[in-house]
Amino acid sequence: MKTILVPIDFSASSEKALSVAKGIAAKTGSQLILMYVYPAYVSDIAISETIYSLPAYQQLEEDHRKQLHNHVDQLNREEFSAEAIWLGGTIGEEIIKQARKSKADLIVMGRTGKGSFLDKLVGSSTTSIARDAPCAVLIVPAQTTKFSFKKVVYATQLEYEENDIIAQVKNLVKHLGATLTFLKVDAWTQPDIQPDGQFIDQIGAQFNVAADDIVVMKNQKVINGIEAYCDQVQADLIVVSARERGLIEEYLINPSLTKKLVLDTHLPLLVYHLKPD
Repeated sequence: MKTILVPIDFSASSEKALSVAKGIAAKTGSQLILMYVYPAYVSDIAISETIYSLPAYQQLEEDHRKQLHNHVDQLNREEFSAEAIWLGGTIGEEIIKQARKSKADLIVMGRTGKGSFLDKLVGSSTTSIARDAPCAVLIVPAQTTKFSFKKVVYATQLEYEENDIIAQVKNLVKHLGATLTFLKVDAWTQPDIQPDGQFIDQIGAQFNVAADDIVVMKNQKVINGIEAYCDQVQADLIVVSARERGLIEEYLINPSLTKKLVLDTHLPLLVYHLKPD
């Protein structure tokens, strides 16, 4: 992992995301790119003076630029490699474009923030970034109190080939000095497509995972089972893999588990992307 992109709005929530990103960068030696997106405003044709020229707007922009560069200066004093990116536009689109441009390996962002910025990500934008970003996305909810990860739970359906992602997760867990448990929750809302056994055997053999580190449990709902298990073992990070979904599956059969976790989980959520065959 070389580059971590951190969208920030200086709220308590985004500061927590930055603290998490710092913890990962300290373990991996990654560069931190702090990114502020100033939302674009639509001009009112009835007003001759644009909002961008108003003194209040200009002062606010100046204050935010100063805060951004102060954050980067502080990171550099703490011996992190860090830089600032200031952009205007649509928040979700700019984050994804910057992730591609910077060749980011990870995006770390708060789930809520000031109304002008990360609060807007709570709805469709959050899930679209988690789904469409060119790299893994770590979402840090406002409830987060731990900024380093020691117990990681990989929630898997045991239905699809995930070896590339498992290898990345194993490597990250090694750098973090954490433990890793694989969790499959059986629920009637998510029927099995493939037998679990073949994937369990494959994971165990290929990645030298002990049988005790692969847990299969039952619950009425998958998300409830994941959160109940994580609370039971005091996990501090959930990992999932997202994949492209067909129209029927998306809207009629099984709503996205990733979307539900993005919006509801009280633990940090790390989303990787399964590449289509």
